[in-house]
Amino acid sequence: FWPGTCINNTSVMMFKKGSFEVGGTIHPVAIKYDPRFGDAFWNSTKYSMMTYVFNVMTSWAIVCNVWYLPPMVKEEEEDAVHFANRVKAVIAARGGMSVLPWDGGLKRKKVKESFKEEQQKKYCQIV
Repeated sequence: FWPGTCINNTSVMMFKKGSFEVGGTIHPVAIKYDPRFGDAFWNSTKYSMMTYVFNVMTSWAIVCNVWYLPPMVKEEEEDAVHFANRVKAVIAARGGMSVLPWDGGLKRKKVKESFKEEQQKKYCQIV
């Protein structure tokens, strides 16, 4: 299964918690693309699907670094969200990427007012 993803090779987005609720061992893998020969990312607001496929098919190669990380198990007092965040942090650290607290849904949906208010409160505390 693929519970998480990254954005343009720079950040790891929020993982879906369902994969971390069922128990068992998670075998994290960090994958980071090398853009020197071709860009593996599709900016759907900039390029059509056909343009993206053409660019990928005509690139020299799609090269990526793959790191198989040590297996991880949910700790006794840990819920699925915290476990997912811990795995995400390990993947991001190995790939040299930043961790984002949201998922890809923000790309196509409006931000919830409650999320905006929470961020505004955090900002006010800083200032």
